[in-house]
Amino acid sequence: MLLHGPLRTILLDIEGTTTPLAFVHDTLFPYARSHVKDFLEQHRSSADVRADLACLQQENWADMQAALSPPTLVYDSAGSELESTIAYIEWLMHRGRKSPALKSLQGKIWKEGYRDGTLLAPVFADVPDAFRRWRKQQRNIAIFSSGSVLAQQLLFSHTTAGDLTPYISAYFDTTTGTKNHTDSYQRITVALERPAYEIVFISDVAAELDAASNAGLQVLLCERIGNRPQPPSLHRQISDFKNVP
Repeated sequence: MLLHGPLRTILLDIEGTTTPLAFVHDTLFPYARSHVKDFLEQHRSSADVRADLACLQQENWADMQAALSPPTLVYDSAGSELESTIAYIEWLMHRGRKSPALKSLQGKIWKEGYRDGTLLAPVFADVPDAFRRWRKQQRNIAIFSSGSVLAQQLLFSHTTAGDLTPYISAYFDTTTGTKNHTDSYQRITVALERPAYEIVFISDVAAELDAASNAGLQVLLCERIGNRPQPPSLHRQISDFKNVP
């Protein structure tokens, strides 16, 4: 149930909230998987990609120390480094790992797909009208997603409703923290310079709403067609942004 007080900021999840889950899982992830080899062959010498690969190397070492049996990264030749890195990336993707380095690489790969028109992000029909309405109400819109900030910006700038980024004032990803940890929402509150009770977080995942609520945010559980069933909770449910107070 909503707390008392004015809503000044709408903090939104993406998957299952503004955008169908199917787009992410059936389009974006397969696109990244099928293009990762070509992308690394062309761009692995660039500084930002090398930084991502260095982070992946550290993560691979941590996975080996934790006895998770990840693919071993091999550096005895450029070819073996490329193939073993791709194998590890696919291993991470198969497990749905929220790896910042993986998310950063995926965002860079998707950038090329959006740029050449291969990728176009669907949004639910109520999203554009809600964005316009919230702007008229002088409410800020922010995004919190496990995808990188780059991936978020690309998605909202290439939607079936056009470029929606002019409506969005802030983006947060896993560099802020994981979405089911209360600390992440406390950091977002500080970054937004708002009292927690003036922010409503809308997501399709009850555990994320639990964490946000524990940080003092108001929360709404978004129920869209195709979303995964959630455990019973006391969170107020909406299926359309028209129902956001």
